[in-house]
Amino acid sequence: MSFVRTRDGAHIYYKDWGIGPPVVFSHGWPLQADVWDDQLNLVAENGYRGIAHDRRGHGRSTQTWHGNNMDTYADDLAEVIEQLDLRDITLVGHSTGGGEVTRYIGRHGTDRVSRVLLLGAVPPLMLKTPQNPEGTPIDVFDQIRDGIRKERSQFYLDLTEMFFGANRPNNNVTEGNKYAFWLMAMQLGVRGALDCVAAFSETDFTEDLRRIDVPTLVIHGDDDQIVPIDAAGRKSAEIIPDANLHVYEGAPHGLANVPGFKEKFHEDLLVFLKH
Repeated sequence: MSFVRTRDGAHIYYKDWGIGPPVVFSHGWPLQADVWDDQLNLVAENGYRGIAHDRRGHGRSTQTWHGNNMDTYADDLAEVIEQLDLRDITLVGHSTGGGEVTRYIGRHGTDRVSRVLLLGAVPPLMLKTPQNPEGTPIDVFDQIRDGIRKERSQFYLDLTEMFFGANRPNNNVTEGNKYAFWLMAMQLGVRGALDCVAAFSETDFTEDLRRIDVPTLVIHGDDDQIVPIDAAGRKSAEIIPDANLHVYEGAPHGLANVPGFKEKFHEDLLVFLKH
């Protein structure tokens, strides 16, 4: 297996498929790089180099007790990019990974980045505040933490219903979707899981979004029950100087893995890479 060693000694696992301009994928909570396998294979078969890492605490990376926050996640991503000497990168971030990508640019700039794709991403701020009334109340995130502490296995399995839109009529979600999600989630350490909930929900990415000075595609489902579009995708597209918003009608949060929506996402991804 391939790892990058960070400044604090953590080992970040990554997979590296194909040859060509690099496309770096950042996954959502509570998943890992394997959730991007279809997209890694897609870009590798079309002349690109697909790279995806397990965020610290997740998957095969070190389960650190400290450092499970957005600044460190972004710096870990920078370590992967710099140690592999990647340039002219397309950064793709889903959900929490969209926050990681955004904070990476806020802290490290776009010298190595040519374009950005934010998919169902958490920026600018998930948490409901007086200044962000469209956000999600803190009670929702407290319930997530309670679910992890009490019975995380069943909690993760239950979460697949909303994540993939399996609770909607005429959905195309398979049992395989759900079990794959559960398997990846169970490889996330409890400490990392709890800390990451605070990281993705309470971090304000507004100033990071303003620093994105490369072409950006924002894709969001209008039936996203995890990261509602009005508090996230629509706002981000307004803040980023050079952004286009693609709204997928009826799409859930995990649209990249749901038949029907996945194929549309693949088409848009390849078009964006060739833009």
